[in-house]
Amino acid sequence: MDACFLGIAELVEAPSVAVVVDVMRAFTVAAWAFAQGAEKIVLAESLEEALALTARHPDWVALKDGPPAPGFAMVNSPGLLRSVDLGGRTVVQKTTAGTVGALAVKEASLVLCAGFVVAEATARLLRTRKSDSVTFVVTGDEGRAEEDLACAQYIARRATTEAGTDAAEFVRRAAESRAAAELAEGVRQGVHSDDVALCLEVDRFPFAMVATSEGPLMVLRPRTVLPPTDEAPV
Repeated sequence: MDACFLGIAELVEAPSVAVVVDVMRAFTVAAWAFAQGAEKIVLAESLEEALALTARHPDWVALKDGPPAPGFAMVNSPGLLRSVDLGGRTVVQKTTAGTVGALAVKEASLVLCAGFVVAEATARLLRTRKSDSVTFVVTGDEGRAEEDLACAQYIARRATTEAGTDAAEFVRRAAESRAAAELAEGVRQGVHSDDVALCLEVDRFPFAMVATSEGPLMVLRPRTVLPPTDEAPV
């Protein structure tokens, strides 16, 4: 598998297969939303679109980066989200980087959204797909976010080697990133004290997250990929 790692602004054409990585915190939050029972996540292009969608669909709930705001039921924090019952709900998510990156590659034949919490499931789906080329979209800090790059490189390694890749060094890089420091120091708003630790959990959840166009919307859903019977345990 030929892997390339690009920032959102570096995307000049739609890749065949894209893995959009936002560790801190969009796609860690998305994974937690599914774990808390959400049926699907609609990726909104703007805060205004998110509010318009929830106005049209009163049973949908919206979340965003930063502090709480009128119309948004939740903020982009896994630590805060883990106590919310989302059974059967549709979540509308708008974040600064993660949702932007996913929407930027919506024309790809396969779009996966990922963080460390779904790393192995994402890698397993890539192995099942057997793609010749995969573009990893490093969403944070204009493509320079160390936590996103480390996670992307880890998933790429896992997708090609199947077993024996130690996550420790990749997680260490993410733990020492600027994003981790900002979350820990309270620079960012809408943060729980456990957010960094939750974002650094490897393989917390057994599903990958696949984004597809459903009418005019980009919709994220979980997909469990079972290991083939001849795949070595990891």
